[in-house]
Amino acid sequence: MDDFLMRPKVDFAFKEIMTDERARIGFLSAVLKIRPEDIKETRILNTNLRKEHEDDKLGILDVRLLMNDDTEADIEIQLTELRVWTERALFYLSKMYVDQILSGQDYDVFKKCVSISILDFDLFHKETGFYSCFHIMEDTRHFIYTDKMEFHVIELPKLPEELREGCSDIELWARFINAEGKEEFDMLAQKDPYIESAYEHLQVISQDREKRLEYEARQKAIRDYNQMMREAEERGREAGERIGREAGERIGREAGEKHAEERINKLHSYLIREKRFEDLERSTNDGDFQKQLMEQYGI
Repeated sequence: MDDFLMRPKVDFAFKEIMTDERARIGFLSAVLKIRPEDIKETRILNTNLRKEHEDDKLGILDVRLLMNDDTEADIEIQLTELRVWTERALFYLSKMYVDQILSGQDYDVFKKCVSISILDFDLFHKETGFYSCFHIMEDTRHFIYTDKMEFHVIELPKLPEELREGCSDIELWARFINAEGKEEFDMLAQKDPYIESAYEHLQVISQDREKRLEYEARQKAIRDYNQMMREAEERGREAGERIGREAGERIGREAGEKHAEERINKLHSYLIREKRFEDLERSTNDGDFQKQLMEQYGI
């Protein structure tokens, strides 16, 4: 057994950690500020959102949970900056909310829907706190319009440099997700029994050969995407020299954001769902084979 440990903020690793019910309970308790003992049950749901029409945008969530049979939570991890993140989170939560009702049903079937975004970039540049929570609220008197939707945002780069005595549970979880070294994992596991369970599960999956291959393929996909984004921005800068720097940079960023990440993520989702792990690994190293698979899936 080697000392390799997956990084929890890589979405594949986080999804695997969330298969452990004790870890799920601890994380939801910290984010939603409820006692762990009040969470009677958590279940992992299908992450594919229903399409009503052929031309509807496909929605595939990272982790979708049902808690106590009355609250659905969508947990999303994003490592690279996406300027339209707020719009994306709103789209996914709205889609998840509407997905609960079928034709002929009454509106009382709707469960509370919670969006939890774990971001490795600054979303709110003028704010310094790493954690934010949003509700639908009246502008001047500040009462809740409905509690059926709420948004939680964790910005990992804004974590305090030093761990403070008596810090919140959500800070401990954010530090665990952001951790990379065994020493830090060990320290955090000693401070919270639910993080300890998550860490134990992380150690197990880190030594699983098949899961390690999937994790490394996902990391390779992230690096490929980052490279594609850099190249897209470079092309944008070159175009900007001809038609103006500002317009060129916008074209480069928007072209990369629209095409690169979603195509690669969609392909990997299909391959993992169908357990085509060898093809998954090969596609991350063979560009021609990746293009062939994308054509096969019509991506």
